Amino acid sequence: MKIKKKERQRLLMELLEGNPFMTDEELSAHFGVSIQTIRLDRMEQNIPELRERIKDVAYKQRDSVIALAPEEVFGEIVDLVLEERAISIFDVGPEHVFERSGIARGHHLFAQANSLAVALVNNEFVLTAKASIQFTRPVRAGERVVAKAEMAGKGSGRTRILVTSHVNQEVVFTGEFAMYQQNETEERPQQ
Repeated sequence: MKIKKKERQRLLMELLEGNPFMTDEELSAHFGVSIQTIRLDRMEQNIPELRERIKDVAYKQRDSVIALAPEEVFGEIVDLVLEERAISIFDVGPEHVFERSGIARGHHLFAQANSLAVALVNNEFVLTAKASIQFTRPVRAGERVVAKAEMAGKGSGRTRILVTSHVNQEVVFTGEFAMYQQNETEERPQQ
């Protein structure tokens, strides 16, 4: 059964309100229409393309990263509520994969998750004390990895953060990070 245009456009708006990171290809598959139809629907409804939606979400919902300089973050942080949750996006390029297999090097996925965990902690001095990670499927050049981090617990000087990374709604990486942060009374290391 084919959905009428106005109903599809209404559902498209609702779907993107819930998940603004869906690509035109994913939307096309979801609605069973061509990518061009999705683009026309977006244009008629004044829905920006994916990059603009990502920037808009980042601008509206992002706290400032305290522990990292912008150039130290691996991936693009698009949502950050300190001490609660964070989301980043990493587009895997040819420079991130092994030449023979085309599979992304694991340290890139780890770096995305780790920098997201560091960014989530509301402290200037944060280090990864321990990480338990699992890769659940290979990631290839051209894929977009969306990592979501959430605060799972906080103790004396340690914060537990869970990170799950997806490609097209499929889990590709999970990690549990124990983050050390220096409290106010401890002396900072010399620089």
